[in-house]
Amino acid sequence: MPAQDALAVPIYWAEAKRELMQRDRIMNKLIPQFGDLHLRGQPDPFITLARSIVGQQVTPKAADLAWGKLLAVCPKLAPSQVIKLGAVELSGCGLSKRKTEYILDLADHFKAKRVHADLWSEMDDEAVIAELVQIRGITRWTAEMFLIFNLLRPNVLPLDDPGLIQGISQNYFSGEPVSRSDAREVSANWEPWRTVATWYLWRSLDPVLPAN
Repeated sequence: MPAQDALAVPIYWAEAKRELMQRDRIMNKLIPQFGDLHLRGQPDPFITLARSIVGQQVTPKAADLAWGKLLAVCPKLAPSQVIKLGAVELSGCGLSKRKTEYILDLADHFKAKRVHADLWSEMDDEAVIAELVQIRGITRWTAEMFLIFNLLRPNVLPLDDPGLIQGISQNYFSGEPVSRSDAREVSANWEPWRTVATWYLWRSLDPVLPAN
């Protein structure tokens, strides 16, 4: 998929909305509630991955607070600046020791060009994931968030994302617990636009767009 302006409307968004509304009664009710809102990407690969690491295993509110503190001490958030900042300053932003180590390792990978960020837009989803999970702290979930928010891939289903599972539970199962197999079964109807359906389920839980 060719790269595009990550802050623009994804090129597939209108078609995806139309098809999801035609084939899924829940999406037909949900999508119109958000008008012209759409997925907004983060065009910088390093920032996208750093933001995902900060957001791992914490509430969105806690992640936003830590991210805001990090941007306050390192506004441009370039790999070399993060390395210069060091572990003590990063920990002072509310990051755990482990997350601090992960972000420093990520910065080192980018600075030393041990990742092929310039090729990711040409690689398929699983190939990108396979490269990303070799970096400390990058889980499959983190890699999937990267596919969604940086590469704007249209058909990502992040089954490890609690927001997706909660959104399916509330919208499709009246709040009852949902297994991964339940989620896969529901999502089969969304192909090839699982990213778009996931985004609308996130919005159903939190109508405010996350800050990039």
